[in-house]
Amino acid sequence: MARAPAAEVEALPEPDRVEGAPHPRETGHLYGQAAAEAAFLDSYRRGRLHHGWLLTGPRGVGKATLAWKIARFLLATPADDGGMFAPPPPETLDIPADHPVARRTRSLGEPGLFLLRRGENDSGSGLSAEIRIDEVRKVKHFFQMSAADGGRRVVIIDAADEMNVQASNGVLKILEEPPQDATLLLISHQPSRLLPTIRSRCRELRLAALGPEDMAAALTAAGGETDAPEALAELSGGSVGEAIRIANLDGLKLYADLIALMATLPRLDRPRALALAEAGAGRGAEARFDLILRLMDLFLARLARFGATGEMPSEAAPGEARVIERLSPNPQAALTWADLAQTLGQRARRGRAVNLDPAALLMDMVLRIDETAGKLAPR
Repeated sequence: MARAPAAEVEALPEPDRVEGAPHPRETGHLYGQAAAEAAFLDSYRRGRLHHGWLLTGPRGVGKATLAWKIARFLLATPADDGGMFAPPPPETLDIPADHPVARRTRSLGEPGLFLLRRGENDSGSGLSAEIRIDEVRKVKHFFQMSAADGGRRVVIIDAADEMNVQASNGVLKILEEPPQDATLLLISHQPSRLLPTIRSRCRELRLAALGPEDMAAALTAAGGETDAPEALAELSGGSVGEAIRIANLDGLKLYADLIALMATLPRLDRPRALALAEAGAGRGAEARFDLILRLMDLFLARLARFGATGEMPSEAAPGEARVIERLSPNPQAALTWADLAQTLGQRARRGRAVNLDPAALLMDMVLRIDETAGKLAPR
């Protein structure tokens, strides 16, 4: 697999790696996605292997891990020539970690594999914000250079959502006239952003959110453990990548603090509110600020959902169920909270755009939540 010089690779972060977790190519086991694995294996065994596969589902549920697992499988599994000495049909996508293909993919040295992802920006000082046509041209060069070698060739696009218009059109041309024995694996968090013609030329494998047991196992495999897998599964939406981010930023405590604050509504505990606002302020607190915004939005969504359906979500913090039941007792309250969530989301985006002080923005949002709770309180 062609790649940049070692010094260049070390200088730039990998855009497809979650901070604090192994890269998907280094992840040996995929949790909670047996149905997607079985669907691909069934297609392979029936001789109906499509040239384009669209791996979809929430961010962080294992789409890239599955793509690398499929790539290792395709490149390491001997082709069935139909002869009497052909190998038996494979029963699993697993390839031993010490297999030469597995070793080469981990080191980005597999000649039959190309990884298409964001490259460096024009100045070389960092990563480009999108996958550009220059990167897609490297895919075409890869197919030309590897044509004489024979055998399967695999391209992983991570993430296809990040392709600009020119890059998308370039990939579409490859899908329309795929090279022989080529398989393209497109990872997409938001498939609606892709060209409809790209989606129509791929077979979709949809991955599901992980439950608490799979979440706990996946976190342990990624080098992190938690004594609250149910809470992390709730807050992360079943996404291992998001769960790792939440854990790294002490997000479970942040959410518990948020629920404790919401329990004081509509008589807002201002010292608690100030402490929460200040937690997202200061130099180096950008990631924590973003997480607090997300947790606020999640709480409002859970309020609206309970008021509308009457179905209480699993608690992600002590006392959350009592707070939700009290603040959103009926569909009218649910609609009010949903409207507020949309309003606060717009304010957050505007505040970021004009570099509003994070603590002031968070405090303003909390005050608006308190004001809404007061209007909904029984008279």
